[in-house]
Amino acid sequence: MTKNDLFTQFSRIVDKERIYTDSSDCWAYGYDNSRRHGLAEWVIFPLTHEEIRDIIRICNQARIPIVPRGRGTGTTGATVPTLGGVVLSLERMNTIYKIDPANRFMVVAPGVTNQEVQTAAGKYSFFWPPDPTSAAFCSVGGNLAYNSAGPKAVKYGTPRENVLGLRAITGAGEEIRCGVYTTKGVVGYDLTRLIIGSEGTLAIITEATLKLTPRPDVTQILRAAYKDPESAGEAVAAIMSQPIIPSALEFMDHQAIILAQGQGGVNLPSGAGALLMIEVEGTNISLNDNIEKVKKAAKNAGTIEIIAAQSDEEAKKLWAARKALSPALRTLAPKKINEDVVVPVSSLAIFIRKLENLAQEFSIKIVNFGHAGNGNIHVNLLVNPDNPIEMERAKSCLDQIFSIVLQLNGTLSGEHGVGLEKRDFISREIDLVTLGVMRRIKDQFDPNGILNPEKKLPLIEK
Repeated sequence: MTKNDLFTQFSRIVDKERIYTDSSDCWAYGYDNSRRHGLAEWVIFPLTHEEIRDIIRICNQARIPIVPRGRGTGTTGATVPTLGGVVLSLERMNTIYKIDPANRFMVVAPGVTNQEVQTAAGKYSFFWPPDPTSAAFCSVGGNLAYNSAGPKAVKYGTPRENVLGLRAITGAGEEIRCGVYTTKGVVGYDLTRLIIGSEGTLAIITEATLKLTPRPDVTQILRAAYKDPESAGEAVAAIMSQPIIPSALEFMDHQAIILAQGQGGVNLPSGAGALLMIEVEGTNISLNDNIEKVKKAAKNAGTIEIIAAQSDEEAKKLWAARKALSPALRTLAPKKINEDVVVPVSSLAIFIRKLENLAQEFSIKIVNFGHAGNGNIHVNLLVNPDNPIEMERAKSCLDQIFSIVLQLNGTLSGEHGVGLEKRDFISREIDLVTLGVMRRIKDQFDPNGILNPEKKLPLIEK
């Protein structure tokens, strides 16, 4: 089938102005925040479930790769069209179809941004717990593709725990609906959780039913400074072992503290080697008691101070400084290798200390911060990509980081996904038999392998 034939078929499904074929138009849709790039032959902007279905059916018949894309905020190369083909940009599918406060759910299209969901839910005194750093820009479809969660996962869980059901199209062009509209339901297999986190390799989500949560009456931010990471790690384990679960429990190492201070949100006493940001929720009656219980758990011999934000403005500055850390890293080095790993909470202090040792061993600046309450740490190696010797050291350092994570019974990705960046390391975590089962599942959903090829699972050597 020629390109002209394909254009004719595609233009019968979507308006011609929603089809890009010129390389200069397609270029911007070939990269994500990993800075990797690939050039698609087509960029198509569907508006409906039916348009996606029909486009997939054409591509499946012609064996044309399809890469679904939200806003391109991912960091692992999962939306990079490595084999050309079609980039299916879902950014214009931005409709909120329904909000049902009585039953605590919202039905949205995949291109709706996380912030738009929060704003709409907030009008009814609800929120959707997934809240990644890029919430103002990232799409719900992208959140679900990666199972991106953010700080509030420590109390409320990830998208897998906050999505009731999905409507989607498989790689064979089959329409499926999975999940429920209720908080309980065990009929059939749980395809909803299978598709969430699959990075567009099994099916393309066209509609999601999100589980909403009532907003808490009041919240308070505590800022706890410690002399070293071990003391902060000990505090995290103690906090997570008592009944009052924080709605956020964020960690910053010494390098991250310096960076956060530069963002204007943190003013710490000298000697602080680690920082915890602790968000506590409650009612007007219970909040003070909840805070005191969390403070008691957070105190240990390495505590320098634990203080509360004195105003909403101060709390906002703290969060702004935390959320600015990732983009601010680019001011310190030409490139950051951003690894999103998870270790058991009890091993957090050991892991941070080992990272500090690796930074010295390989002469690589490493900045660590993240969601301490579930052991999800963003490890940032700051490097110069034009220095081949430094890049080789960084590669060896990263290899050891992954080994340490697995030795501590951790996992190589918490919420950033696998994409291209971690694909070749996955067999170190998942055994060959289990990978074989996963590949057979992929074959059932996508028999011709057109959905986001070369992502998520290691390539089979030929």
